[in-house]
Amino acid sequence: MRIEAKNPEDYISKLPEERKEVIEKLRTTITENLPADFTEAMSYGMIGYVVPHSVYPPGYHCDPKLPLPFVSIASQKNFVALYHMGIYANPELMEWFVSEYPKHCKRKLDMGKSCIRFKKMDDIPYELVGQLISKMTAEEWVDIYETHLKR
Repeated sequence: MRIEAKNPEDYISKLPEERKEVIEKLRTTITENLPADFTEAMSYGMIGYVVPHSVYPPGYHCDPKLPLPFVSIASQKNFVALYHMGIYANPELMEWFVSEYPKHCKRKLDMGKSCIRFKKMDDIPYELVGQLISKMTAEEWVDIYETHLKR
């Protein structure tokens, strides 16, 4: 479900009422826990948190004109998604998140490679999301990206 938006506020304004509060709360959780050198931007039609060209001039290898993506949030048809590239690229971070999730949420973890799907809006573990966001600096993400992902 792609929403054409100029900025995060525009994106949120176009959401169904029942999703606005959830996305706003996720956005606040992320921005309050995001390490320095990441910036908020629209990225691939979602609210994204990226390593800007001022920090990482090569940008994203798929399209060097774009900054290096790190985290995105989106309202999809049947769920709200948190896409975290660091969790996909760092097995230790993935292991930590998977082991911590049951301590923060009564529902089963619904996750793809980098996508965490929240189908029940009343049971999103915001505190855990904040912890996850704070666990990787932009420098660490660039190092992992250059070592393991960029080909």
